[in-house]
Parts: sequence; C-alpha cells; structure tokens
Amino acid sequence: MTEPTAEQVGPATRRGMHDRLAELPPPERTAAATFRPGRTMPLRVEFVRQLKRRRTQWTAVILIVLPIVMALAFKIGGASRSANGSALVDLATDGAGNFALFAEFASVGFLLVVLVAMFCGDTVASEASWSSLRYLLSIPIPRSRLLRQKLIVALSFSFGVNLLLPSWSYAVGGIFFGWAPATSPFGGTFSYAETIQRMLIVAFYSAGQALLVAALAFLLSVLTDAPLAAVGGATFLVVVSNIIDSITALDPYRVVLPTHFQYSWLDALSPSIVWDDMIRGSALSVIYSAIFFSAAWVHFARKDITS
Repeated sequence: MTEPTAEQVGPATRRGMHDRLAELPPPERTAAATFRPGRTMPLRVEFVRQLKRRRTQWTAVILIVLPIVMALAFKIGGASRSANGSALVDLATDGAGNFALFAEFASVGFLLVVLVAMFCGDTVASEASWSSLRYLLSIPIPRSRLLRQKLIVALSFSFGVNLLLPSWSYAVGGIFFGWAPATSPFGGTFSYAETIQRMLIVAFYSAGQALLVAALAFLLSVLTDAPLAAVGGATFLVVVSNIIDSITALDPYRVVLPTHFQYSWLDALSPSIVWDDMIRGSALSVIYSAIFFSAAWVHFARKDITS
C-alpha cells in the first residue's frame, strides 16, 4: 500500500492536519518531507511586521505626546491642591517621580487597557480579517506555533507600553518640574533610590495586571474574525468589571472580580510597602490568564479555518 501524499492528507486549515503532515514519510523530496515546524514564522519577522503597522506607530506617538500634554496642562493651569494634599494629582508637579506616578494613575484604568487589548486582541483576528490566516496555516505553520509566536510578540508590545509610559513620564516630569525624589501621598518623602524602587514595583505590577487583559483579548481574538470586536470586547468587559467593583455592597464577593486589585500598586507608595493585596492581585491575574489562554489554545486547535 502506498503512503498518502500531502494532497491526500487534506488542507492544513483543517484541525489536526499539521501533525499528519509531519508524519508523512521522507523518501520523496516533497514539501511535506522538508517540513520543519521550528523554522516557520520566526519571531524577528513577526516583530518587524508589527513594528511597521500604523497602529503600533500611532501608539508610540500617543505615549510620547501624552505626558508632554499633561505637563503643559499643569504648567498652564497651575497646580491645585486639596485640603490635605494627599492625592496623586496634588503632588504631580512636585518632581519627576510624582509626575510619573500621576501619569500611571491616570492611564492604567483605561488607556493602557485599550492599548494592551489592541495588541493582543488584534493579533489573530486581523489575520483572519485579511484572509491571510488560511495562508499562514497552509504554509504550513503549526497552529500552536502560530499562536505562540503571535502571543510572544503581542505580550512584548503590551509590556513595553506599560514600562514606556512611566519611564518617559519620569523624564518629562524631570524636565518640566525638576528631579526631586517622590513624595508619598500617605506622608513622607522617598530617597532617590526608593523612588526608583517604588516606580519599578508600580510598573511591573501594572504590567502583571495587564496580563489578564491580554489573555482576555487574545481569547476573543481567536473567537472572532473582527479585530475591533476582540479589542472592544476586552475593553468593555474590563470597564464593566471596574463598574461592578465600585459597588461596595457586593463585599466580600468583589475580591473575585478580575480588576478588583488593579490599583493595589498604591500600597507600594506607603512609607512601608504593603504586599498583601499586590500578592492577591498577582495570583488572581495569573489564574484568570491561565484560564483564558488555555481556552484560546483549545478552541483554536479544534477550529476549522474556512473563512
């Protein structure tokens, strides 16, 4: 009995076909015989593709311009202080550290959510909307590798924006308001070393919380062919979670909401760092992310790409 050829095995857009292609015998020098899954879709190529996209370039422009606009607004309008002077907005003009912390506080609830959802929600759905997803699978790129390469690049850009915003805001704040060390909204002043330490904790915790948004957007990206639906759906669910979390009557059930610990990084600004809520928030983010990423992998592995 003759072994089946690649044409007889079936199209690579059908589920399970990549494994069958890899099992084809090597005697004849066919495309299937020279198939090397590890050489398909290199990360460098995907990084370059995403860097050249207009939405990536406009994201960079927004992140660069936004802190400058906020600094100019403070310069023109002047700093207004509340009675106790404890809010981050009241301390925004006290130096580079406080300005960077205010920029993070102002952006983490919506802007950074939208940017992370855009990078991770657009990644697979955009290929489907361009009708290039079938082409990629027909090369053939194994499904798991396609998802992995796409996710690595998307997460890199997502974490990049979460680190770029406070870093650039610190530089802008230093230029406009001086390089004085940060003042804690809970009282006291940090040293320069403590300022950098607290900012790193804030940035990395926010990036960890963004992992949940990334996972949700990535799941929606494999469920739909419309990038806008994936990005908008993830953003909408995060906003709804924040609204529900503001209803204190739901205690103690609010702690299971995905965004309940989104602002727990404020505990890093107290004179003595309180880790409890940040640990809970990190654990909750990892759990939800694992569920969403697993669901995305399982669904995409079983899905016939026919449109």
